[in-house]
Amino acid sequence: MSNTNQPQVLAIIPARGGSKGIELKNLRRIHGKSLLGRAIESAQAAASVSDVVVSTDHPGIKAEALAYGARVVDRPAEIAGDTATSESVLVHVLEREPDLPQATVFIQCTSPFIDPTDLDAAVNRVLRGELDVSFAAVADHGFHWSLDAAGLAQAVGHDMSVRPRRQDREPRFRETGAFYAMDSKGFLAANHRFFGRVAVHQVPAEHGIDIDTEADLLLASLQEEQHLDPVLVDAVVTDFDGVHTEDTAYVDQFGTEAVRVSRSDGMGVARLRAAGVKFLILSKEANPVVAARAAKLKVEVAHGIDNKAEYLARWLADESINPARVAYVGNDVNDLGAMSLVGWPVAVADAQPQVAQAARLTLARNGGHGAVRELAELVLAARAETGAATQEFTHFTH
Repeated sequence: MSNTNQPQVLAIIPARGGSKGIELKNLRRIHGKSLLGRAIESAQAAASVSDVVVSTDHPGIKAEALAYGARVVDRPAEIAGDTATSESVLVHVLEREPDLPQATVFIQCTSPFIDPTDLDAAVNRVLRGELDVSFAAVADHGFHWSLDAAGLAQAVGHDMSVRPRRQDREPRFRETGAFYAMDSKGFLAANHRFFGRVAVHQVPAEHGIDIDTEADLLLASLQEEQHLDPVLVDAVVTDFDGVHTEDTAYVDQFGTEAVRVSRSDGMGVARLRAAGVKFLILSKEANPVVAARAAKLKVEVAHGIDNKAEYLARWLADESINPARVAYVGNDVNDLGAMSLVGWPVAVADAQPQVAQAARLTLARNGGHGAVRELAELVLAARAETGAATQEFTHFTH
């Protein structure tokens, strides 16, 4: 963000808790980072942006915004419903600012791919006085049609009898909803995001996705490249069923359960222990087979645990381990709470879609088929590359 000598530019991110299509959509994660967090980080990374404010009516969203370093304005109920306009939220925030910023950037966290350089380019045209509004849009070279009253197709913007090549057609532009950079005084006067001299800021087509459905989240998750940072951790915590096993069990005629595990995983755990990496198996499953496997691996275990997040938070505090340097490997939705506490939420290859979306890293191997060994080798490689981390970065400061 900019220093105080530059023009003041305020980024406002509306994020209410009452989304209908996807419950608490703004807190849903793509590769371990919430949609809200991604929007805040994009705004913070823009050199032109002085400050970032989140307007919300939900305590969980407020906590997430504060965790990412944004300011929060509590949104009253009268502008938190389905019929409230985005403009009303922006006005509510601006009227509470001690000084009106020169430019306002309205950012929607339903657009998960916002390049800070695009924000800067749009804002700077407003700051230079070239434009009153610059908004994100993607080029669209498609043939558009509408339906008349009889349900028959009518060409829109083209002659149906002429079919020019794509490169010979002038593009239309589709508003992505990602961001709108506006002159603040002009916006307050117009009470609308489009006023005065308006121009498109064209963004790449791949940045045009807008999250409205579960399918959109999955598409964004697939689109996001996983740039694998070194997995620098001091502890690995795993679920049991679906991570050390295939998430299946053998049951004999007496009701006794047995599971299939990977010897390769066992070697991976042993190598982690030898390197000084703490290891915990944390499972909801109460069957003694979990404890038996942990004893075989010579690692700590907690099973029959209903609230994994609560247990993990207590364990990390008791062990004085920095959560940012912990990997948690999960496969199903009851792992999401624990995954949200650590710096390296990890999913096995066959994890549930919500778990894969919440993961910073998705492994190539399925649970019970070497996933734990795969993570172990990544952790060991990172430690070898960096000479292992020093304790000063490992533990909390007391």
